[in-house]
Amino acid sequence: MAKLLKGKDVVENLNGKLIDKVKELKENGINPTLAILRVGEREDDLSYERGAKKRCELVGVEVKVVSLPIDVTEEEYLDALDKLNKDITINGILMFRPLPKHIDESKARNMLLAAKDVDGCTDLSLAGVFTNTKLGFSPCTAEAAMEILKFYDIPIEGKKVAVIGRSLVIGRPIAMLLMHENATVTICHTKTVDVPSITKEADIVVVASGQMESVGADYLKENQTVIDVGISWNDEKNKLCGDVRFDEVENLVSAITPVPGGVGGVTTSILVKHVVEAAIRQSSL
Repeated sequence: MAKLLKGKDVVENLNGKLIDKVKELKENGINPTLAILRVGEREDDLSYERGAKKRCELVGVEVKVVSLPIDVTEEEYLDALDKLNKDITINGILMFRPLPKHIDESKARNMLLAAKDVDGCTDLSLAGVFTNTKLGFSPCTAEAAMEILKFYDIPIEGKKVAVIGRSLVIGRPIAMLLMHENATVTICHTKTVDVPSITKEADIVVVASGQMESVGADYLKENQTVIDVGISWNDEKNKLCGDVRFDEVENLVSAITPVPGGVGGVTTSILVKHVVEAAIRQSSL
């Protein structure tokens, strides 16, 4: 039976540290504040917004929501973003995407100041991930996966890691974060020949394919750690599932993140952590 790498314990550990840090900042007259910039009323955006607000409230981080109508013009959207960039009381900005098609998303996200880019979506933030410098922040999901590995004392240095997926949200950034910890990383994608032959040689397998239950026992072996980043609703099973066929591999691998209850919850805590870190950097404490 695999050890479950539950996100709940990681979140509680992070929250405890953040509560202390926010208290210290407030004693020095600094109120860490997150701005959420949202267009329309997409249910997944609203759900994430509720979770982010709840997590921020728990640790003492303030939240300002800027909600714009779905028919907002590009000029109006960029003006709202510019105001948040210039507002010295705002430490971090969460820009919900995708944006409506009439707004140039690349232009918008790169107008966001990297210093306030707590979700790691700007090109400058990603450059920071690749160069291991504090130009911005890492994408929250990628850092959440790393936080889980470190919390559960999963050895990384010198280990072979296979990452399935090459997106800028998780695949490529987590590969860089793992390399900064001296892992040897192979990125697998849709054009990779014989993915199982690669994943079976790894000590750690990060699955972020975006394809529900696409990885089973034929991809894995004993004594591996599996980080399942995917989350999708399975109509047939009437429940949330990851990119890994959990029931099939649970008795094979040594450790695995459950879905739900794994990476997802930690992601929100990393967002809040980034807001606090942004406040510290901006205050020069």
